Amino acid sequence: MVAKISVSGSLAGAVNYNMNKLKADTAQILLTNKMLCPEQGEEFKVSDMMKDFELFMPQRYRTENPVFHVSLNPHPDDKLSDMELSLVAEEYMKRMGYGAQPYVVFKHSDISRIHIHIVSVRVNEKGKKINDKFERRRSKDITRFLEQKYGLHTAEKVLKEKKPELKMVDVSQGNVKEQVENVVIEVMGKYHFLTFTEYKAVLTKFNVAAEEVKGSHYGNSYSGIVYSATDNDDNKVGNPFS
Repeated sequence: MVAKISVSGSLAGAVNYNMNKLKADTAQILLTNKMLCPEQGEEFKVSDMMKDFELFMPQRYRTENPVFHVSLNPHPDDKLSDMELSLVAEEYMKRMGYGAQPYVVFKHSDISRIHIHIVSVRVNEKGKKINDKFERRRSKDITRFLEQKYGLHTAEKVLKEKKPELKMVDVSQGNVKEQVENVVIEVMGKYHFLTFTEYKAVLTKFNVAAEEVKGSHYGNSYSGIVYSATDNDDNKVGNPFS
């Protein structure tokens, strides 16, 4: 099982990415933690989910990238039930230090292999950042443990599988926002960056531009990233998305 962690400043981007899959019937919500569930017969709404996350976090915190978004990818031959996927997700989050955080677990079926995405926040109720020391190393140790516990294929075998090539954004195909979101998620999971400039340079290869935005609102400072689609000459051709 391979875990791909991405951290960002855009809670809306992480939530919308998964909720768009839900609307397209290529995803479902398996599990929530410390989130208000809708009334019976009603559906989750992006606005309500955002509000639950934001109410948990204090108004002031120092963490620049408060969003935790991870995908857990079992091997295609690992046939896990929804209950087993939920247990894997719950134990992974607990061992990563997010057991007391609000989070949502999405099961994705938009590609040939079933996998899950988990969205959470890296700031606790007191404004303190969740420990991220050696985060990826700890994540790898946890997935190895889960592989053994549930009898799954090892990560090494998953990585050897042929992966589909990440495609450039093509505005002529429509669904520009979804294309941009897909590129951002995949790039965050596949590449490591030391600077924002390096991150921007990789995104341009896939016809995506990124700009940092900072400001204040009612005395509270904020920062984030705005993404836009571009053409092959790096000219912006799509509306910006946060």
